[in-house]
Amino acid sequence: MSAGKIRSFWIKRDFFFPLSYHHSKKASVRCGCPHQLKNMSIRGLKKKQPKTFKVRIITVDAEMEFSCEMKWKGKDLFDLVCRALGLRETWFFGLQYTIKGMCTWLKMDKKVLDQEIPKEDPISFHFLAKFYPEKVEEELLQEITQHLFFLQVKKQILDEEIYCSPEATVLLASYAVQAKYGDYDPNFHEPGFLAHDELLPKRVLRQYQLTAEMWEEKITAWYAEHRGIARDEAEMNYLKIAQDLEMYGVNYFPIAQNKNHTDLLLGVDAKGIHIYSINNRFSPNKSFEWSSIRNISCSEKELTIKPLDKKAEVFKFFSSQLKVNKLIFQLCIGNHDLFMRRRKVDSIEIQQMKAQAREEKARKKMENQRLAREKQLREEAERAKEELERRLFQLEDEARQANEALLRSQEAAELLAEKAQIAEEEAKLLAQNAAEAEQERQRLEITALKSKEEKRLMEQKMREAELIAVKLVKESDRRAKEAEHLKQDLHEAREAERKAKQKLSDITRLNYPAPSWMKTLETGDAVDVNLQRPFPAYLLNTASSWPCTNKIQHMVPVEKSSSQANSLAANSVGTGTRKQIIKVQQHDSDVIYI
Repeated sequence: MSAGKIRSFWIKRDFFFPLSYHHSKKASVRCGCPHQLKNMSIRGLKKKQPKTFKVRIITVDAEMEFSCEMKWKGKDLFDLVCRALGLRETWFFGLQYTIKGMCTWLKMDKKVLDQEIPKEDPISFHFLAKFYPEKVEEELLQEITQHLFFLQVKKQILDEEIYCSPEATVLLASYAVQAKYGDYDPNFHEPGFLAHDELLPKRVLRQYQLTAEMWEEKITAWYAEHRGIARDEAEMNYLKIAQDLEMYGVNYFPIAQNKNHTDLLLGVDAKGIHIYSINNRFSPNKSFEWSSIRNISCSEKELTIKPLDKKAEVFKFFSSQLKVNKLIFQLCIGNHDLFMRRRKVDSIEIQQMKAQAREEKARKKMENQRLAREKQLREEAERAKEELERRLFQLEDEARQANEALLRSQEAAELLAEKAQIAEEEAKLLAQNAAEAEQERQRLEITALKSKEEKRLMEQKMREAELIAVKLVKESDRRAKEAEHLKQDLHEAREAERKAKQKLSDITRLNYPAPSWMKTLETGDAVDVNLQRPFPAYLLNTASSWPCTNKIQHMVPVEKSSSQANSLAANSVGTGTRKQIIKVQQHDSDVIYI
């Protein structure tokens, strides 16, 4: 159950059970008639129970529901809402509702149900600021009042009901972010943390071709400079910038100087009444300050403004509806009352509220300073802690590295010991190898000496072999030449033999028949000229010639053994000469003709 409902419940209970009723009930119980009194009390409750209706109150950032009595006036409902919000500066606010497309304010002196309100259940009212202060820093005393104004002005700027330049919107957005998120922390407020927040009017976003990331970067650049500003200070800075805008706190109404058509705008704000052209809401064509206005009168659709200076011209204008005229008249009365109140001595209530506001500001300032000191000390402690943690991590890292280095040194020492042992064994092996190498060197020296001697002998033999080879070449050449001469002699001998045979054949044919061996010679079957089958022969007498000049034929029949024949053939082959051996076979005897 909401706070409003609780308060309305207590209001009903106090209404149903007055103090005198409770006392009479106790007295009747003592008299001994409890049952009759009980039935009478139930019937009385049913008769006295008032009818109620539900109301939904919509603030800028919340909604509440209340149960209201049928006879309540607008002020009763308004006071209930203010008590629920804890609001004391009630003169700035009102309950607004929409009927037939027109926004109007609930009248405080008339019953709620007697006014022309929407026929719905629950009935919806918007709790909004109806009048705006001239100087927000001096007039807004309570934090709740300041917060409600901040939310409403922010919404009007985002909805483009109040025009604001792009540069100012970025600055205002940075204060809004400071009020919502507190101090900027780059570790916490990472890029994209403003993606779901509506901070800039759509007109500004359309005017510049910038991405959401670029806008966020611009807002964050201002936001980072607001470090140390509390939420209420950020909201107040926002309102101080907004109150200097031309459209801040102005309620616009279409009016006309004649009844035919609308050609002007009338604006009502905390400073007075302003007349604008239909297309310009920034700079008024004419202004009437509250101090210069003597009288404002309203009759049906006509509204008249009489200046304090009687010689000045009276301004008359017409509105489209009587309700618009009445609304303008109410706003003029309310803003003028506040204007006069600001210029009077503050009432005791206002003085108390200002004193409480000063004390609250001083307390908050001290609290903020204390929090700032604590925050600074905490940040310093965190930095010191981070430094100690970093140092601890560094020392742990150094210790870990030292342990690793120690382990590596131990492993290296063990490895070096193993290497030393291996080196010692290798040294022994090398010494042994050195001794063997020395022996081998000595052996090689001896071998080298022998090799040198053998080399010398070999060289000598090679030289001798070369000399022998030269001699053999020369001898081979000589023998080749001899073989040529012998071939020539053999040819000549064969020619002489042929001639001798011819001559002998001729002689034999003339004298006597030829013997059988001659026939054999004539047929040539017994003549074998073959170097592969050697025959023993005696050395030829090179001094003699065959056939002889005296035509005496030397015939030496000789029988030779096979060994002698082989020796002769070997000698013939060894000397490199070829001999023609004529083998004559007759009566199992060999005859060689030389």
